Amino acid sequence: MPYRRLVEATVVAVSLGACAQAGAPAVCTAPLKPALEIDLYFGRDKQGGGEVSEAEWAAFLTDTVTPRFADGLSVLNVEGQAREPQSGSQPGRIVHERTKLLVVVVFDAPAHRGKVREIIETYNSRFGQHSVFRSEQPVCAGL
Repeated sequence: MPYRRLVEATVVAVSLGACAQAGAPAVCTAPLKPALEIDLYFGRDKQGGGEVSEAEWAAFLTDTVTPRFADGLSVLNVEGQAREPQSGSQPGRIVHERTKLLVVVVFDAPAHRGKVREIIETYNSRFGQHSVFRSEQPVCAGL
């Protein structure tokens, strides 16, 4: 292979590899573009009893989430299930909890990290939660 063709092939391969992530779609068909879907699961049970009310959730969504992801998001009501931490030699019990699932798709993946961290920290602090379950996966997205 002539040197120029080898350089061109290397540039193309490096360019494609730089965009790829583990599990990422190899190619998005236009008009779709590579993006990242972020799913956040907010358990509604409060540590001291009761649960995060619809009014409390709406206020949290308005003052904490929307300013960080004003371009769009989805919220679904789901039923969560998890095992509590182990207590001594006994396995933790299975608990069920009403949950809000927040779904956000971003095209500027690196810029989302601080926003997501702030949302999680605010929720945990405001409602006495230990954590918010989070998953992320590459997707093809567009209007």
